[in-house]
Amino acid sequence: MKIINYAFGGSLKFMFRPLFIWWNRIKLRTTGAKLGKHCVIFNRLYYFLHPKGKLKIGNNCIISSGSNFNQLSRNLKGSIYVGENATLLIGDNVGISSSCLWVTESVIIGNHVTIGADTLILDTDAHPLDWRDRRKNGPRNSKPIVIEDDVFIGTRSIILKGVTIGARSVIGAGSVVAKSIPPDCVVAGNPCEIIRRVNLE
Repeated sequence: MKIINYAFGGSLKFMFRPLFIWWNRIKLRTTGAKLGKHCVIFNRLYYFLHPKGKLKIGNNCIISSGSNFNQLSRNLKGSIYVGENATLLIGDNVGISSSCLWVTESVIIGNHVTIGADTLILDTDAHPLDWRDRRKNGPRNSKPIVIEDDVFIGTRSIILKGVTIGARSVIGAGSVVAKSIPPDCVVAGNPCEIIRRVNLE
């Protein structure tokens, strides 16, 4: 029975892969998103692009969403939300696994960036900090996020508003990035701290 489930489950997943790639390209383009060459999105994706928002994804990008395409993310669906007057720019050769990108102002992701499974990237507090503002759904703080080239973000990390992650830095799994990280660093923890410099030799 396990062999049958494995055989049919695996084959169905790969049978539907081209269909999802085709469907996602149409879905994103019809909402105004700009997609580079060889940009593929596997499986169903929670997706919203405001008519006044901007989404641009570069060449050779791979975004996986659920269906165990990445064993670490299992069946968690990825999510992209770009609000009114917000901008999400994703560079070339970027890989994203079942992550949530919630953009209300600006998120810029450079080239050759790897974003691990179930990572949260949000440039907003989502809710006001003052309880009186929360009662009336008042204004919330938002600040741009910049992730520079060749950054690696480990699984289940959280990247918070106003953060810049310097080029070639590595974010350890499960880290909470609440302040900017210099280039060429390995960081981890909650809140994350610099563990060591990347060996540049």
